[in-house]
Amino acid sequence: MKQHLNTLYVTTQGAYLAKDGAAIAVRIEKKVRLRLPLHNLDGIVCFGRVAASPSLMAACAEAGVSISFMSMYGKLQARVLGFTSGNVLLRRQQYRMSDSPESSLAIARSIVLAKIANCRTTLLRSARDAKDPSKEEILRDAAQRLKSSLHQANTVSNMDALRGMEGEAASTYFSAFNAMLVDDHSLQLSGRSRRPPQDPVNALLSFLYVMLSHDVRSACESTGLDSQVGFLHRDRPGRPSLALDLMEEFRPVLVDRFVVTLINRKQIGLVDFETQPSGGIILKDNARREILKGWQERKQETMRHEFLGESVSLGLFVHLQARLLARHIRGDLDAYPPCFWK
Repeated sequence: MKQHLNTLYVTTQGAYLAKDGAAIAVRIEKKVRLRLPLHNLDGIVCFGRVAASPSLMAACAEAGVSISFMSMYGKLQARVLGFTSGNVLLRRQQYRMSDSPESSLAIARSIVLAKIANCRTTLLRSARDAKDPSKEEILRDAAQRLKSSLHQANTVSNMDALRGMEGEAASTYFSAFNAMLVDDHSLQLSGRSRRPPQDPVNALLSFLYVMLSHDVRSACESTGLDSQVGFLHRDRPGRPSLALDLMEEFRPVLVDRFVVTLINRKQIGLVDFETQPSGGIILKDNARREILKGWQERKQETMRHEFLGESVSLGLFVHLQARLLARHIRGDLDAYPPCFWK
């Protein structure tokens, strides 16, 4: 089985990444501040003014370690990858199934059902922990509506209806999001906003969704799948549609619960954000570093994978799901088994 490997996040401005034998050396002001073996890494994510040597990029490409260059605020600008791994026959079959309305609907329905079920699980867990009866009622009411959405999504006969049901369920889920937060006067979600985020909670969600996207995209490509050809999300130039598909079942538990925990434990507050001239909200540098540290720790937690019957790290789940999808596309599995959290 594939082992869970670490992702290196580099946020220090002016840092330079160089190859040092079979390791990566992180230099700051011409001094080596960190040295890590490449075989311990799954990916490298650089924020802002961070450079990498050509020899390191070549070594990473050969070792299957992706390098992502982000803006200071988490927007993907470029990625360095080696040759696409995997059997070309797998990708050919992926394209055929993506073009087939029946095959696409079957895979997309599995993903949407898992997403709705996992959103419902997240709400019910918060309801059990709620000390405010009114918040508990809001959460349980939303969970009941998502239960109805599950039944409806399981019976839709076309992709447009499925996407509409997924959007309606997402609206129900985010309408109850604030009820999962303990503090009524500090950090609150004022509706889902993305480009740019209009409040601190949206800024947190968007930033961590990008981090999750990096992991899922790497999982797809390491499995040999084409991360741009999906089933639920429509094809669009430059859009990693398959990665966005697989992300859906992970958002509620990996990201949303992590954000709720950060806020409720007061590990992050209003002082950790700043407002851009455009009105968008972004994380300050120190807060971003602490969140990335917590995110890495979150991925190292273990949980039982119900389909495989094994306890594995959360960071490995995305790789396992990509492999299960590949097995379904090859015909080894009758259907794609999505990840339902308990």
